[in-house]
Amino acid sequence: MAKTYSSATPRTDKAQGGAQGGARPRLHYAWVVVAVTFLTSVITAGTLGTAGILLLPLQQEFHWRAADVSSAFGVRLALFGLLGPFSAAMMNRFGVRRMVTIALGVILAGLIGTLFMRAAWQLFLFWGVLTGVGVGLTATVLSATVATRWFVQRRGLVTGLLSASNATGQLIFLPALAYVTQAYGWRMTIVIACAGTTAAAIGVTLFMRNHPADVGLSAYGDTAPPAPTQPVAHPPLMSLFTTPLAVLKEAATVPTFWVLFFTFFICGASTNGLIQTHFVPLCGDFGIVPVAAAGVLAMMGVFDLFGTIGAGWLSDRFDNRWLLFWYYGLRGLSLVYLPFTTFNLWGLSLFAVFYGLDWIATVPPTLRLTIDRFGRDRANIVFGWIFAGHQLGAASVAYGAGLTRTLAGSYLPAFFTSGLLCLVAALLIITVRKSRFPDAPAGAPGLGTTA
Repeated sequence: MAKTYSSATPRTDKAQGGAQGGARPRLHYAWVVVAVTFLTSVITAGTLGTAGILLLPLQQEFHWRAADVSSAFGVRLALFGLLGPFSAAMMNRFGVRRMVTIALGVILAGLIGTLFMRAAWQLFLFWGVLTGVGVGLTATVLSATVATRWFVQRRGLVTGLLSASNATGQLIFLPALAYVTQAYGWRMTIVIACAGTTAAAIGVTLFMRNHPADVGLSAYGDTAPPAPTQPVAHPPLMSLFTTPLAVLKEAATVPTFWVLFFTFFICGASTNGLIQTHFVPLCGDFGIVPVAAAGVLAMMGVFDLFGTIGAGWLSDRFDNRWLLFWYYGLRGLSLVYLPFTTFNLWGLSLFAVFYGLDWIATVPPTLRLTIDRFGRDRANIVFGWIFAGHQLGAASVAYGAGLTRTLAGSYLPAFFTSGLLCLVAALLIITVRKSRFPDAPAGAPGLGTTA
């Protein structure tokens, strides 16, 4: 009978997913790490995706303006992105399991503090700064790190799966949380979020591993035998700050980096900062109750799961530049179409399907282009900087749309603007030249090459 492998059992080169021609294990431990990462992302994203359903209750209870609440949510989104490159360096230095556990602890502290807030500056501190730092210590960099370290084959598929877990978690639980908020108040929603974050921390502590070598394996699909685990000479702590900056300095000389950065800025401006934060209040302006609006978001989450996993599968097989051209173009058209739905059931359902399939389908091909251009060794740090662009775009629109609502009485200008920016991104991404280093292995040339 075939054996299954636990984290405590060292393996020989026969345990590489069939790469060495020996007996195939029942389950490569890489898939256990994917499962833990997936569930953690779903729980944390579901927790932090409650911003849209908390906006109105917080305004009503504390008499805060939409711009005031949106500014705290914007800070969280900005920190989510800006800490990504440094998070990648910390994961490389201290290990994935330790950093994710610390991050979940910081998120939990922010959530608990939110339960007792009474002033807008406390919302800014607990929900903006603390939860922003917590999610920033993992960010999408966690998915990129797991996919890059643990997989040679199926990397695009895994990236799509883990990206989908983040976006789907933000959306699929919203109807239930909106009902809880409506029936029992927003504090009960925060209590549920605390319980979920605690469960995620327990799962990471028990099952997450830092490298395939920790369980005596090579990466999934790697033909090389597993490297023995050896003591690592850790660089000075200052390198946690200097290394990401040095990588940015080198990457900034490559035009492709800036194309990916600015297109991902637009990606964030048209997803997290816009739909996740302001879709429920937008629907409220048209007489749609929060539970029903959250149901539309949940529908987007279901279709995103298929769309993003499909995007990962496609990114292993087709030119990622043209995939991104279609993703950005179709997303832009869907956002321009939204105000013409008249916000009836049929129109919103069509939007949810069309937009949901493309919610975060841009992540797998963007990561794949990053690995192709910059190599596996530095891909997670470079992608961290690119993701910083994503979250700066999200933060800008999270605040900007709230300001538009406060000053002009409507969210629609922000939705039109984001849709047009997506069309710009579609044209911008096809200016990237085809990679000279497809499937770049660790240490492959990347930094310093031309676009």
